[in-house]
Amino acid sequence: MKNGRLAVLSVVIGLLMAPVLVLAHHAATQYETDKLITLQGTVTEFRFVSPHPHLYFEVKDAAGNLAVWVAESGAPPSRWYNSGWRANALKVGDSITITGGPRKDGQKMLRIRKIVSPSGQEWIEGAAAQ
Repeated sequence: MKNGRLAVLSVVIGLLMAPVLVLAHHAATQYETDKLITLQGTVTEFRFVSPHPHLYFEVKDAAGNLAVWVAESGAPPSRWYNSGWRANALKVGDSITITGGPRKDGQKMLRIRKIVSPSGQEWIEGAAAQ
């Protein structure tokens, strides 16, 4: 009897927490939404995975030092795919231009708004298929 009540209670708590977890996962509050920066860099890795693609790239500063940046998309891979982008759209060594909102805490991370590939193809967050 106790096990049954515990199971029901666990399910109820899980259902009550689900909306909170989903909102937390999709929140972009750690990023500047009104302060976009544009960087030019070289791709070191492109993870075209669910729930959101991630792009790793190196940026050279004025002194010639390399800094590794991580950019994450708020969109799922299906939205990228519908815009004509595939898992092989960006390759290690590709030069890219990327625009996004930087992290508020100063980490070298961006929330992607726009990427321009070496071929000139653009991916813009929230844009319809091109």
